[in-house]
Amino acid sequence: MTRSINRPLHPARMSLAEVEAAWQVDGETPLPECTYDPELHVGPRLTIETGEERAAREAVAREVCASCPALHACALYALKARPTSGVWAGRTPDELVAEVEDREVA
Repeated sequence: MTRSINRPLHPARMSLAEVEAAWQVDGETPLPECTYDPELHVGPRLTIETGEERAAREAVAREVCASCPALHACALYALKARPTSGVWAGRTPDELVAEVEDREVA
């Protein structure tokens, strides 16, 4: 599978080998919570959700991210990669952009 460098693959869509390669922390591979329920973090594949459905799904995804063992690694990766979709370390792409802009201003 070929991926664009500008569009990072969400951990929820990675194979186990990709997760192990990308999410090593101190020699351990904390399995991201999003790998258990991928659609929660990236949205449904075969249906279109309403704005309310998306907001509700993202709220639950944020709660799941809060206790994820890969939270820190995910946040660092997302801030660097600047994804365009999904919930990364409890943040949407728009929130990540705002965080990067805040850091650049500070």
